[in-house]
Amino acid sequence: MFKRIFLFAAIAGLAFGLINSRKKKSIPLIGDKAPSFFAKSTQGLICFPDDYKGNWVIFFSHPADFTPVCTTEFMLFESMKKDFEKLNTKLLGLSVDSLNSHFAWLKDIKENIEKNDYSEFDTAFPLIEDANRSIAKKYGMIQPNADNTKTVRAVFIIDPDGIVRAILYYPQTNGRNIEEIKRLLIALQTTDKFSVVTPANWEAGDEVIITPPSTKQEAIERLKNMEDTKCYDWFLCFKSLPRDVLNEKLLNHEENICN
Repeated sequence: MFKRIFLFAAIAGLAFGLINSRKKKSIPLIGDKAPSFFAKSTQGLICFPDDYKGNWVIFFSHPADFTPVCTTEFMLFESMKKDFEKLNTKLLGLSVDSLNSHFAWLKDIKENIEKNDYSEFDTAFPLIEDANRSIAKKYGMIQPNADNTKTVRAVFIIDPDGIVRAILYYPQTNGRNIEEIKRLLIALQTTDKFSVVTPANWEAGDEVIITPPSTKQEAIERLKNMEDTKCYDWFLCFKSLPRDVLNEKLLNHEENICN
């Protein structure tokens, strides 16, 4: 009798521990399916990720409307929206503010803010309201030791299959480098399209790295054939990937985006 009770308690404890550990996971990881959600936004209802199938997505959070750092970020995101569109990428923002707050803030930016020749433009990409913080918590955008009510500056790059490919986190005090987000996006697309990897500080048009050989024979053959590659050792080989090739393969249109 006591053995059965003990066994039942042990099984129950194990089950509780597994459930609890799953609940503690507060952020999707690279390679995970992006968590799904329904949401109201400044561009209408959103069913994510179904509404974005076939597109890359830059999904990002900002701490609050009517704040200075967020305002500069939104102006830059909007000014580069066409650049992202040419790379088959949509922008999607989120904060814990209400839709009314979103609309008022974006209207204020359009009518009253002018910086670096950016003025009087509409923010055409959706901005999600998340007043109950359910989406922010699902994506780990609220980090209690920083702020238990507002989001940090999170960025999720999500591919056309709804898979999280990159995650960036910035504190509330420091704005994001939007050009770096674009650079990383191009690097990810380059990796997918050409089956290569990119070195440190890579920019579009730089040499790329051929993935390491999987067999000894492949390594030997690679060292023999140096015409199209530049090898420093059997595991570190570079090859050229010009900008015009990237433009042809990555862009939706003919315009040059890999500046």
